[in-house]
Amino acid sequence: MRPKGSAKSLEARRRRAAKYLAQGKGIREVARRIGAAPSSVKRWKDALENGGRTALNAKPHPGRPTRLSWEQRKHLLQILHRGPQAAQLADGHWTCRSVATVIRHYFGIRYHPDHVSRVLRSLGWTYQTIPRKKKQTAGGIERAHRWIQAPSCGSKRSRTKTETHPPL
Repeated sequence: MRPKGSAKSLEARRRRAAKYLAQGKGIREVARRIGAAPSSVKRWKDALENGGRTALNAKPHPGRPTRLSWEQRKHLLQILHRGPQAAQLADGHWTCRSVATVIRHYFGIRYHPDHVSRVLRSLGWTYQTIPRKKKQTAGGIERAHRWIQAPSCGSKRSRTKTETHPPL
């Protein structure tokens, strides 16, 4: 399992381990000092011996690059803050479908509505399930999702059922 932290912080941790190993410290002692498994320190030691200090560099992340650049994401965030009415949408809240329409209109990039949620989460937005008007379906009351900006209180605790986000 990959440890928590950015690629740079994990690379810095490997470099600290290399420094301790160069000072003659043992694998178990280095592992205890930096909070890693001894097997990881052994792997880093072998990489140092075979490939030098560049072997400890962070590896690039695999996967397809994002279609929206960071500049475009900043612009999308400004559009989202202005609200759906400013984007000339009839609905009173943001949905994945409406955000996909805005992305296609402003940036010429097509996103499937199911994948827009990843973009919104990366911008710090969360969705809220809201019950619609009393329309009964086979599974009960029909529900819709709307996207709102997550509160920036710094707390990671989960919200209770009685707490709700402020309206848009």
